[in-house]
Amino acid sequence: MKILFIGDIFGRAGRRITKQLLPEIKEKENIDFVIANGENAFDRGFGITEEIVNELISYGIDCLTSGNHVWEEKKILEYLEKSEIPARQMAGGRNPKSEVVRLLRPFNYPPGVPGLGSYIYKIRNSEIGVINLLGRAFLVTIDCPFRTGMEEIKKMREKTKFVFVDFHAETTAEKQALAWYLDGYASCIVGTHTHVQTADERILPEGTGYISDVGMTGPFDSVIGARKDQSIKALLTGIPVKFEAAEEDVQLNAVVIELDEKTGFTKSIKRIQIKEN
Repeated sequence: MKILFIGDIFGRAGRRITKQLLPEIKEKENIDFVIANGENAFDRGFGITEEIVNELISYGIDCLTSGNHVWEEKKILEYLEKSEIPARQMAGGRNPKSEVVRLLRPFNYPPGVPGLGSYIYKIRNSEIGVINLLGRAFLVTIDCPFRTGMEEIKKMREKTKFVFVDFHAETTAEKQALAWYLDGYASCIVGTHTHVQTADERILPEGTGYISDVGMTGPFDSVIGARKDQSIKALLTGIPVKFEAAEEDVQLNAVVIELDEKTGFTKSIKRIQIKEN
């Protein structure tokens, strides 16, 4: 089984290059399932809307993960509430009678928060569980991603050997610690949030694939997606600035992960960086 994970899609430029390149990548790499982090896919680069969820799904993405910016556009709360399934607390988060959940919010928010943080998706004759977790270092203080993540993975593995984790976190230390903690439980763990692709992809001793950050899909003539002048002004003055998405030097960052059909763990993990034509 081959999974494509696309790093944080940022603004209009990120959506545009995803639309252009995704069909070619899927064919070339023989991809079975596509996941992308979409929390910054809104035009200005922060947040996501129901319309953009549907747009990205129409390009061939099967599942969208998110993070701390998923709440920026308030109407997304209504969408997340609509997408919730009645059996929210059911082990593995699966309800075959329900419509497929396309957008996940971080799993380790407390009970009562709209939306789902995990879901099991069908792939041909198999299934894959996807979990979205949010780190706590330099981010909001919510439930522990280590404990909640392990509990949910164990529930999912009762139904499928394939369990994929997007860990949206600020520090490499927290990401690496979670990877070691979940080694031998999760099929693969990818880091998101920093928008800078790391060169540390590897397979841990018990078979879990890992990379600290997949990177960003969007404008690289920027400061992690936002216009350079606005970012510099904010840092020079300390005055709040309303950031806008940059538009130039657009690249797609992603990873291709091959999972072993027998064990469910990672056989290979490969970084991708492609510039817009």
